[in-house]
Amino acid sequence: MPYQPILGTLGYILSEDENKVLLIHRNGRPEDEHLGKYNGLGGKIESNEDIVASMKREILEEAGIYCTELALRGTISWPGFGKKGEDWLVFIFVITKFEGTAFTENSEGNLEWIDIERLLRFEIPMWEGDKYFLPLLFQRLTQQFHGVMPYKDGKPIDWTVSWL
Repeated sequence: MPYQPILGTLGYILSEDENKVLLIHRNGRPEDEHLGKYNGLGGKIESNEDIVASMKREILEEAGIYCTELALRGTISWPGFGKKGEDWLVFIFVITKFEGTAFTENSEGNLEWIDIERLLRFEIPMWEGDKYFLPLLFQRLTQQFHGVMPYKDGKPIDWTVSWL
C-alpha cells in the first residue's frame, strides 16, 4: 500500500541572539492532542502551496511575524502519529530572521521565548520523540537530516535518521 501521509511544516524561530526559540505552549483548546506540550509552529500544507510558502503562512498566522530567512533543516516521517493513527511527513525549518513582533498568544495557546539550552535539556513538557530530533536542529548546520519515527499509542517506538 502506498504511503500517503498528511504533509506538514514545523518551524523553530530563533531570537536575534540565537539563544532562544519561539515555541507555542499548547494550552488553548482542551480537545487538543498536543494539550500541555510545547512545540514549534506549523501545520498542514495546503494544496496550492510549496513547503516554504506553507511555513511562512503558518508562522504569519500563528505568530504574526513574516519570515525573511529560513532554512530547511530536515524532514521527519511520523507513521501512526496522528490522533487516529494518521501518518505525517513534516518539513522542519529553522527561522533565523523575521519582521514584526511575535504574538504572545493565539487560539492554540501561549507563545513563549524559551532558552535553547533549557529546550535541549527537555525541561519543558514536549512530545517524547522531540528529544531525538531537536538537538539536530542546532547542530551540523550544513547538512539536512531525514528521519523516520513511528509512533504507537502516543509514543515513539523507533528512530532512524540519515544525513544529506
